[in-house]
Amino acid sequence: MKILVVGSGAREHALCWAITRSSLCKDLYCAPGNAGIEEEAQCIPIQVEDLESLVKFCTKESIDFVVVGPEAPLVGGLIDKLTIAGIKAFGPSADAAKLEGSKSFTKEFCLRHKIPTAAFKRFSSANAAIRYVEEIGAPIVIKADGLAAGKGVTVAQTLGQAKDAIEEALNDNKFGEAGKEIVVEECLIGEEASFHVLVDGENVIPLASAQDHKPVGEGDTGPNTGGMGTYSPAPILNEDLTQEIMQKFIIPTVEGMKKEGHTYKGVLYAGLMITDNGPKLIEYNARFGDPETQVLLMRLKSDLLPALIACADGTLDKINLNWDKSAAVCVVMAAKGYPGDYNKGTSIKGLHRVNQIKNTHVFHAGTLLNQHGELIANGGRVLSITSMGENIADAQTKAYEAVDLIDWTDGFCRRDIAWRAI
Repeated sequence: MKILVVGSGAREHALCWAITRSSLCKDLYCAPGNAGIEEEAQCIPIQVEDLESLVKFCTKESIDFVVVGPEAPLVGGLIDKLTIAGIKAFGPSADAAKLEGSKSFTKEFCLRHKIPTAAFKRFSSANAAIRYVEEIGAPIVIKADGLAAGKGVTVAQTLGQAKDAIEEALNDNKFGEAGKEIVVEECLIGEEASFHVLVDGENVIPLASAQDHKPVGEGDTGPNTGGMGTYSPAPILNEDLTQEIMQKFIIPTVEGMKKEGHTYKGVLYAGLMITDNGPKLIEYNARFGDPETQVLLMRLKSDLLPALIACADGTLDKINLNWDKSAAVCVVMAAKGYPGDYNKGTSIKGLHRVNQIKNTHVFHAGTLLNQHGELIANGGRVLSITSMGENIADAQTKAYEAVDLIDWTDGFCRRDIAWRAI
C-alpha cells in the first residue's frame, strides 16, 4: 500500500516509524514531515492546513490510505474531503472532531449524556467572566474554546491569574478565533491520566495506558505546554479503573456521537483527572496524544497499520493488539523559552550517540536540516527521547542517559518525568 501520514511532529515521526515496519506498507510519504521523518518516509512540502493540496497529492499519487496526525486538519474537515475523493483515511469527520475542536460542544455533550466532567460556564464577555470568577474564587481553570496548540488552558491559582487569562483570550485576542469564547471550569484535584481508544464507529479497543506531564516546570509547575514527557504504563490506570472509564466515558461517548449523527472513527483520547470522587473528563482529543504516542508505539508489539485501517473499515472487532510488558518513558527536549518566546535555528549535535543506549529512539518534532546538512531546531518542542526498560525507573534512567548525550545548549527538558509512578 501507498500510505500518507499528515503532520510534522514527534507523534507523526512515531507513526511513520511504526508504519514502515508493517508488511502492508510499500511506500510511505509524510506531509510536511521533519528532519527525522525523512529517515522513514519521503517528505512532501505540503502544510497540514492546505487541505486541497493534500487531497490533490493523494489523488495524483494514488495513495491507498491516509493517517492524519494533528487536530487542525481533522477539525478542518480533511477526512471528509478525502472520503469524497474516494480515498480511505484514519481519523474522525469534522463533525465528530468537534469533540476536540470546541470545548463548549464537548461540555454540553457531557451534560446530555451524563458523562462526569468539571462544572463549567461559557463566556464571550470578559467582564461577565471576571465577575463569575470573583464569585467562585481560585484555583479555577480558563480554557479557550477552540484549538490553541495545547496552550489555551490556564490553571489559575489566583484571581489575578484568572483575570489575566480571561483578558488575554477575550480582549487581547491571544488565541484568535479559538479564544472568541472561553470555558471557565472548576479546578479538578487529583492525578491526570491519558486514555486512548481506537474506534470504528461502533467497536472500541482500548490502548495501553499512559500519563503525560503538561506543565513546563518540574513537580508539574508553571504554564501548560503541549506536553513535556510521558510514561507507559500508568500505574493509576488499573483494570478496575479502566473498566470504569470505558463504561462511564468511552462507550457513552461513542454511542452518543452515533446517536447525534456524528459517527466517530479514529482514535479518541480522553484526558482524565482521577479525583477522590472518581475519574472526571478534562477534555477529549480527536487524535493521538503527543508525547503519549511515542511511548505507546514503542510498547506496541502488533502491526499498527491493520488496526488503523480497521477503524476506517468498521472491522475493529477483528483486531487484537499485543503490548510489550516493558515500560517506556519519553522526555521532551524543548527550545529555551518555550512555551513562551524561543529562538529557532540553533544547532543540535550528538544524536548518533543515542544509538549506544539499548531500546532508545529519538523522535523528531521541530527539526530541519539547514543548507549545510546540519540539524537545527525549528520549533518549541523539538525532540522526544523515548526509552524502554524493565520498569518505569529503568526506562527513565535510560531516557536521561540518552538526553545527556545530546549536544544542544539552547535546549532544556524536565528532569523528573515519571516522578509520580516512581
